[in-house]
Parts: sequence; structure tokens; C-alpha cells
Amino acid sequence: MRQGPGTCRPRNSGPPRLGGIPWQANLDRDDPTISGRLESGQSEKTVNLALQGGGAHGAFTWGVLDRLLEDERLTVDGISATSAGAMNGAVIVHGWQQGGRAGARDLLCQFWRRVADCAQMSPIQPNFFDRMTGNHNLDNSPVYQAFDLITRVMSPYQMNPFDHNPLRDILIDLIDFEALRQSALHKLFVSATNVRSGKIRVFGPDEICVEALLASACLPTLYRAVEIDGEHYWDGGFMGNPAMFPLLYRCQASDIMLVEINPIRIDEVPTTARAIADRMNCISFNATMMREMRTIAFVTRMLENQQLLGRTRYRRINFHMVQAEQEMAAFGVSSKLNADWEFLTTLFDLGRATADDWLDRNFTTIGAESSVDLQHLFF
Repeated sequence: MRQGPGTCRPRNSGPPRLGGIPWQANLDRDDPTISGRLESGQSEKTVNLALQGGGAHGAFTWGVLDRLLEDERLTVDGISATSAGAMNGAVIVHGWQQGGRAGARDLLCQFWRRVADCAQMSPIQPNFFDRMTGNHNLDNSPVYQAFDLITRVMSPYQMNPFDHNPLRDILIDLIDFEALRQSALHKLFVSATNVRSGKIRVFGPDEICVEALLASACLPTLYRAVEIDGEHYWDGGFMGNPAMFPLLYRCQASDIMLVEINPIRIDEVPTTARAIADRMNCISFNATMMREMRTIAFVTRMLENQQLLGRTRYRRINFHMVQAEQEMAAFGVSSKLNADWEFLTTLFDLGRATADDWLDRNFTTIGAESSVDLQHLFF
């Protein structure tokens, strides 16, 4: 049975505080869920959320979302998410559905607390020296090193014959998926990668189920491909981290806010084997998102140069990005498997602080213009 909202709060969360891109329009002005929301809160600004995946690094997104949910000037229309982002997205939609903003914040905390509790039983742990020095990477863990080697020669079909995934029980316990699919307030889109075709599969609001979330987070070296309706799926990060097009075509909000986990830019060229592997991971999981954003930036430039005049089906979309690239770059790919509560709350605190700073600097741009230079960032 799903747990009700409790008093779960991470450390340092504190008391509540108040702190364009053109694309093809697909607006339904008669949609009662949209018009009712506007009538009841004229001062609210509405955004779409794009949530990246990244294993335990999804706790950074948890912190960002906790701060955004606390700000009653903001509301959410659609969410496109992948992997850990999909978990966060499903949890806030159902939590908000059951208990408003406070319910969403409480359920997020319950989810990550449960993840940390499961991780306590895992043999893959930071060693004593790393815990003492605050190093959250697992590169010095003998068990992690052994596990990394084993996954190069054995598949999850051999290592995990019963296909056990602890996330399944957590999700089933916390989320009523039938109720989630009936949510009229928020639209949730979850991306996965079709193993056989290599194409992206986006599960829409009426298709979200525990299998869709597990498929979106299915790393092929760790878990067997998730079967849904006769097709098999791996992690959505390969083909959309996250996919932007559902927010462009199926949502009404004119602002997209990307919560970035995998750094796009870094300061130094990596020279060690581990640093090179970390950078390869970030580049590969950002690749499809970068291609989508280049297309968006190209159309933006055409509109600004008045090359799309008369194309009334296009609307202006403003793009925003909440990120802490320098801080997140310090956490290597091995730390994505580190679900220790201390690390998760460290990421949570970083996410909250980053979102708080972003709101202070950029809130007025929502609904008016993009807060990032698309040409500079994606070209």
C-alpha cells in the first residue's frame, strides 16, 4: 500500500521560502484543465520540465524540484523525463495529485529515502577512507572495481537470472499508477530506447506504468531489457535525455526548463582513463538532446531573421536551464551507483541551492524570453 505524506525531510531543507524559441503550436484553448488553472491563479507562471537521467545524480534534480515546488509563483504543465528523471517526474505528478505541492515534496523525499535504504544492503559501497574524506566516487571501492570487470564479461541475463530490480517494489509501493494515468493537471512523458529498432519510444500520460519507468532506467549492463507489449527497451538516455518534442507538440506552456545532470561543457580535457570514461558517458547521454536543441536553435534563428513569416502554426518557446556543471563534473560516472544517503542529500542540497539562485536571477525571464544563449550553447 502506498505510504501517505509524512514528515520526511532531508537535512538543510529549511522552511518554505518564496523565492524564445518558436515551434509548432498545438494549443487547445478550450481545455478546462488549462483555462481553470489560469483563472484561479493569474499571477502564476507555467513551465514545462525536461528532466535528465543519471542514476543517483537524480538526487540533484530532487533538490531542484523541491525548491521549484516550494515557489507558488510557478506551476507545471508537462514533464518529459528519462531514467532517474522519469522516477522524479512520476513521483511529483502523483504526489501533487494526492496532496498538492507539499504532497509532491514529501513523496519525493520518501522515494529517495527508500532508494538509500535499499542501497545499504548493496555490497557496492564507498570505502571508509572515501567516506572520511567526502569522496563520493566509487573508483576506490574494490567491490565496485570487481563488479565493473564482471559486467564486461557477463550480462545481466547471467548475473541476474530472476530479473530482480529493487526499484520495482519502491515504485509500486509509492505510486498508484492507475490514478497517475488519470491525472489531468500534469502531462508526463517518459522516454525509453527500443532495443531492436534503436528508435526512441515515448510513453504518454495514459501509458505510464511501472514497466515504462523501469524501461526508461534500464542500463543494459545492469538489467535485462524490459518487455512491454512484445517490444524490449533499454535506458531512454541513449535516444532522448530527455526528449523535447513531446513538450513542443503536446503541451501548452511556452517555457521549457531543462534540469541538467550530465555536464555539456567541462573546463579541462580529461587525461586519465577514468576521467576519459566519465566524459564519454556525459557526451553520449547528451548527444540526442543536443541534436534536438540544435534544431530548435536553428528554427529560432530563422524566426528572428523573419524567414518564417506567415507560418502561423509556429509559436515562441522560451528555453531555460538549471545546472551546476562545475560541481556535477566533480562526481564521476561511478558515483551514479552511489545511493548512500549522505551523498544523496549532498546532491539534494546542491540542487536546492542551484534552483534558488536560478530563481533569483532568472524568474522574470519566464514567459518573456530565453535565459540561455542557444546559439552559443548548442552550436
